[in-house]
Amino acid sequence: MAAMVALLLTTLAYVACLWLIRRDVRTDTGDDLSREGRRIATLIHANALPAPHVYTATDNTLAQVVNDRHRVIAASPAMEGRPPLAFPRPPPGDDRRDGTSCAVDAPGGPCFQIVEYRVGLPGPGQDFVFTLAPEPGLFPRPLLAALLALAIPAVTGLVGYGTWLSAGQTLRSVEAIRRELDEITATDIQRRVPVPHRRDEIAVLADSINATLDRLEEAVARQRAFVVDVSHELRSPLAGLRMELELALADPDATDLPDTLRALLSNTDRVGAVVDDLLALARLEADRNFPRETVDLTELADEEVLRRPRRARVTVLSEGPVTVSGGRSELSRLLTNLIDNADRHAGSAVTVIVCTEEPATAVVEVIDDGRGIDPEDRERVFERFTRLNEGRHRDAGGTGLGLAISRDIAAAHGGSLVLADRQTDEEGARFVLRLPREGDPPGTPRHG
Repeated sequence: MAAMVALLLTTLAYVACLWLIRRDVRTDTGDDLSREGRRIATLIHANALPAPHVYTATDNTLAQVVNDRHRVIAASPAMEGRPPLAFPRPPPGDDRRDGTSCAVDAPGGPCFQIVEYRVGLPGPGQDFVFTLAPEPGLFPRPLLAALLALAIPAVTGLVGYGTWLSAGQTLRSVEAIRRELDEITATDIQRRVPVPHRRDEIAVLADSINATLDRLEEAVARQRAFVVDVSHELRSPLAGLRMELELALADPDATDLPDTLRALLSNTDRVGAVVDDLLALARLEADRNFPRETVDLTELADEEVLRRPRRARVTVLSEGPVTVSGGRSELSRLLTNLIDNADRHAGSAVTVIVCTEEPATAVVEVIDDGRGIDPEDRERVFERFTRLNEGRHRDAGGTGLGLAISRDIAAAHGGSLVLADRQTDEEGARFVLRLPREGDPPGTPRHG
C-alpha cells in the first residue's frame, strides 16, 4: 500500500513537473517571438525592412509581414510563398496579440505559438508583423523528462523498502509480545511481555498488557487466598460436626441426644452462614444490576431492629423518612450486618442514626459503646475473613464476611461505608454509610 501511494504521488509530481517545464518553455518561446517581432517592427518604422525577405535572429523562428489589404509584403525564408496567416488582429487600443493556432499554413507542426504586432497608426497603411514557432510538445526537454521519469520507480522502491523495514521492526516487537502471551498460563502468571526500547504505540500497548497482567495476577492471588480462607472457615464447623457424630456413634448410651443435636445445629448454622455470605458475595460480583426501588432507610432500620431480639439495647434515631433508590433485600442485608456486628461488640447499647447531608446524601450511622477499633485496623475489618484477635471471643458467631459484603453493597449503590471516629470522647465504633438520596417528600424535616 505504501509503494502504491508512493507510485501515485510520484506520478502526479512527474506530471506536474512536465507541466511546469512545458510552461517554462512556452514562456521562453513567447519572449523570443516578442523580441523578434519588436525587431522587425523597428525595421519597418525605419524603412529598413529588406522586403520581400525577413531574416530572423534564430533559425527556428518564422516571420511574416502582412499589410492592411491582407497581402504578404515580407516573409522569412521558410514562410515564402505561403498565404497570409489567418490570425485575429490586435484588439483596439493595443498593438499586440499573443495566442496559439492550429489553422495556419506554416512548416514545423500542426499548432503554433504566435505573437502579432500592429505597426503604424490605425487605418490605411498599417502593417502586421507575425512571429511564430511550433508549440512545445509534451516533452519539450526530453533528457530532463527521462531523468525525472527514472525518479518514479526509484522513489517508489525506496518508500516501499523503507516501509517494509519499519513494518518488519514493528512486527518483530508484536511477535515477541504474542509469543510471550502464548506461554503465559494460570500457573505462570508472573511473567510479563517485553517492552520495546522505542516509546511508540507498541511500547504503550506492551505497558497496557503488563498492567493488565499485574491486575490479573492480583485477582488470581486474591482468589487463591479467598479459597484458602473459605476452606479454613468451613473446616472448623465441619470438624465440629464430625466430632459430635463420632462421639455419638462411639458411645450411643452415654450421649445426651438433645445436647448433641444442639451442637450439630450450631455447627450447621455456622456452615450455613458462611455459605450464605459466599452466595451474597458471588451475586454482587456477578451482577450489580439488581432490581431497584424506592427504599425508606428509616423504616428499613426499624424493621431490622425489630426482626429479632439482640444482646444489646438498639435505638433508632431519625427525624423522618430518608429515601434512596436501591435493592431492598441488599440494603436490608447491609443494615443487618452492621447492626449484628455492633451488637456483638457493644457493651450494652447500639445507636442507629438515620439522617441526610446536603446536597443529596442519605447517611446511616451505627454506633456501639464497645471497646472500639484501633485506627490502624479500621481498613482491615473490611477485608474478607478478617476478625481482629482482641474481638474473637465476642465474634465467635461471625464469618468475617459481613463487613466486606456491606462495603460491596454500598459500592454497588454508588455509596461508601467507612469506620470513623466517634464525635464524643466515649469508646466504641462508629460505622458511617453514605448513599445517594432520592427526593424527600414535601415537608420532611432534615437532620444534618
